[in-house]
Amino acid sequence: MNKKSFGGRSHGDKNRQARENRHVKPVEEKFTPSLDEGDLMRIVSETEVPFILILDCVQDPHNLGAILRTADGAGVHAVVAPKDKAVGITETVRRISVGAADYVPFVQVTNLARTMEQLKEAGLWFVGTSDRAEKTLYELDLKGPLALVLGAEEKGMRRLTEENCDFLAKLPMAGKVECLNVSVATGVCLFEAVRQRKETLNSKL
Repeated sequence: MNKKSFGGRSHGDKNRQARENRHVKPVEEKFTPSLDEGDLMRIVSETEVPFILILDCVQDPHNLGAILRTADGAGVHAVVAPKDKAVGITETVRRISVGAADYVPFVQVTNLARTMEQLKEAGLWFVGTSDRAEKTLYELDLKGPLALVLGAEEKGMRRLTEENCDFLAKLPMAGKVECLNVSVATGVCLFEAVRQRKETLNSKL
């Protein structure tokens, strides 16, 4: 009698497949519900000097995870992103953020331009990063109620987002590469703001 089963596989093959299936679990990305516009405005109203980070369509979960980790270290009060064409809080984002995704308020909004207008009415000034900017980050005042705006990988900020910024800044690049990875650029911008804001705080003591 043929030792093979009706499916054409031997019992040894079936046993090996069963052992492999027991140890291989499918990886599923679970999305964590984000906050909304109302939550963002509540955070701003309850904060004496708001420090907000806006990400215009960042799509790589590794970049978002690294950004949230940096935002937590810089003391950012909330990170804002659009609902469309942008990554949310996934297991990958949480892992790369080393837990920061569970602490930094992450807000996803339907209309980013409208949210920016609401934040302006609440007294925030907007500084966006752009290669077309005339001034460098280090020439701008990053103290006071502030929203830093960074664009997506490769394309940068969308036109309407850029038009809603009060000031544009660029990072001085001394090498051959034209720009930094968005998570690295975010770190540079956030901690320059931290430096300026800390100096202001120390001068008042």
